[in-house]
Amino acid sequence: MERLIIAGAGCAGFTAAIYAARAELEPVVLSGSTLGGQLSETTSVENYPGFPAGVMGPEVMENFQKQAERFGAKVRYETVTAARLKNGGPQQLTLSNGEKIECRALIVATGARPRWLGLDSEQKLRNRGVSSCATCDGALYRKVPVAVVGGGDSALEEALFLSRFASKVMVIHRRDQLRASKIMQERAFANPKLEMVWDSVVEDVLDVEKEEVTGVRVKNVKSDESRVLECQGLFLAIGHIPNTDPFKGQLKINDEGYIELPDGGRSMSNVEGVFVAGDCADHVYCQAVTAAGMGCRAAIDAERWLQKRE
Repeated sequence: MERLIIAGAGCAGFTAAIYAARAELEPVVLSGSTLGGQLSETTSVENYPGFPAGVMGPEVMENFQKQAERFGAKVRYETVTAARLKNGGPQQLTLSNGEKIECRALIVATGARPRWLGLDSEQKLRNRGVSSCATCDGALYRKVPVAVVGGGDSALEEALFLSRFASKVMVIHRRDQLRASKIMQERAFANPKLEMVWDSVVEDVLDVEKEEVTGVRVKNVKSDESRVLECQGLFLAIGHIPNTDPFKGQLKINDEGYIELPDGGRSMSNVEGVFVAGDCADHVYCQAVTAAGMGCRAAIDAERWLQKRE
């Protein structure tokens, strides 16, 4: 039986692994489907502390892994497909290869994945002008037009952030009114750089052959008319999907799929001995640095919990 398993190998998971390994807990890190999490699929990262010139997402996650392994963390390239959890443990996980493993303490840091439109062109142009994180990539689009898809608070936050850099920000929304809060709408309508594209959905992202975004073709859902909006960047702000399916029915999970944590700043879930960190529990900030902080917190909480029991 392992003392500590960390499910997830993004910023939260690897930070937890660094702290846990230095505490000689010999953590086993289960990488999941994407080693390095969302940051490994990002190009230039300019807002993570300690990198004044920026750093490539895969590079910083490779360094996270090396640092964790230096202190004794073991990485296994497996995904959790099912879990059997109980107060005080042991916790049992079923892996993608069919193996069942047990641990005294578990840190769930499985992250979340962006919700995409499902277009072939969108996927081919990811990191070539299509992004799901304005905070990560917005500064790359200075003085050029960009588009944002969505109509909630997240979409307007992205659009307002992008307006600091872009020459124009077109907000594409399938309805004729926004879902965002009143204060966010007021800020958006007062911003001269924002242009609302109502009653519209994205049909295609241009131009795959050029391997860069040159525009988007949108269709008006009321008139069925299509037109092309010229832009050099497309940002998706239609939500995230937490990677929490294996833990449903056992951990406290809200209607949006995020694991809920009790008040008080602790990382312990509703199951004693199971701790949570990162975007699988955070639908507000969703940043690498906040995920790392949550990973630190979970590792410290797990270490203290194990210390008392052992």
